[in-house]
Amino acid sequence: MAEPKMKINVTKTFLPPIEEYQSQLQRAWKNEWLTNRGELVLELEANLKNHLKVSNIILMNNGTIPLQIALKLLGKNGEIITTPFSYVATTSAIVWENCTPVFVDIHPEYLTIDENKIKDAITDKTTAILATHVFGNPCHLEAIEAIAREHHLAVIYDAAHCFGVTYKGKSVFDYGTASSCSFHATKLFHTGEGGAVFCNDEQLFDKFYQSHNFGHKTALDFHGLGINGKMSELQAALGLAVLPYMTHITEGRKKAVTFYNEHLDFTLLQRMKIREFTEWNYSYYPVIFQDEAQLLKIESALVKEDVIPRRYFYPSLNNLPYCKNSPMPNSESVSSSILCLPLYADMPLTDLERIAHIVNTNLSV
Repeated sequence: MAEPKMKINVTKTFLPPIEEYQSQLQRAWKNEWLTNRGELVLELEANLKNHLKVSNIILMNNGTIPLQIALKLLGKNGEIITTPFSYVATTSAIVWENCTPVFVDIHPEYLTIDENKIKDAITDKTTAILATHVFGNPCHLEAIEAIAREHHLAVIYDAAHCFGVTYKGKSVFDYGTASSCSFHATKLFHTGEGGAVFCNDEQLFDKFYQSHNFGHKTALDFHGLGINGKMSELQAALGLAVLPYMTHITEGRKKAVTFYNEHLDFTLLQRMKIREFTEWNYSYYPVIFQDEAQLLKIESALVKEDVIPRRYFYPSLNNLPYCKNSPMPNSESVSSSILCLPLYADMPLTDLERIAHIVNTNLSV
């Protein structure tokens, strides 16, 4: 009797040797300090600043809280110009913070917000642009920031997928009024759950810091309104154990991406176009089919063979029940026909061959 095939999920969390995680945890146990910005959180912040070549970072307990704080500080209950093609947290954070999402359609090749359509969406109620670097692919940074300067708008980048991405030799986290990143277990660098905010304006940076710590100015004084967005020592311990493996993680994923690029049939598929001057991080492998029917056929064929891709992102966010629906033809078309194939470090060649064979075989019939 043949052994059942192991499932190949859309991604696989990288786990460092458990002894290395335990070694970091022992430091927290020795300190008897598990939260409230202990030694491990401060060390991880310093290490990440050095690794990413950024000047300011605040670690937080997930990747959505930085967006919510940014919108609380910069959104001013106004209209936020944003993309309909992102994870739901981008839009839900806007609504949660009592702002109004105003969608602008995406570029059909880069999949990021179409910078040429932003100006038409600006009104006297617009307070910020919240744009997503989709699958780690940067938005048109210069164009967006020029529009923001002209109209006196804040720019918040949802850079959840962007760990290690650079544009013109500079971290994408250094662009905009503020950027967020996710350190969820499915990301390249992770702390199990976690995230960070990046902000180069010192006064605004201080507001982010106070806002994520209940508004504390000192132990007994409060600067203003805040919430609990702090990362724990347990999360930071995992981050400290994962960070030394980033070259291994990135190179492993690059090999898988190269295989897909060389072996999938791109006469019948479309691939995301990476923006010029970008050093990408190989965070996802999305493919765009001719239509939803073709996607569903391929997805079914993969699942039948225990390969679990993901319809990422679906649905187009302008169709969420708590948003005002306005047609977004590019986003709706891409959302209905895009599928992320499995991608992670240390993917066996046999798995990559199997996936490519299933896709190509079912494309051609």
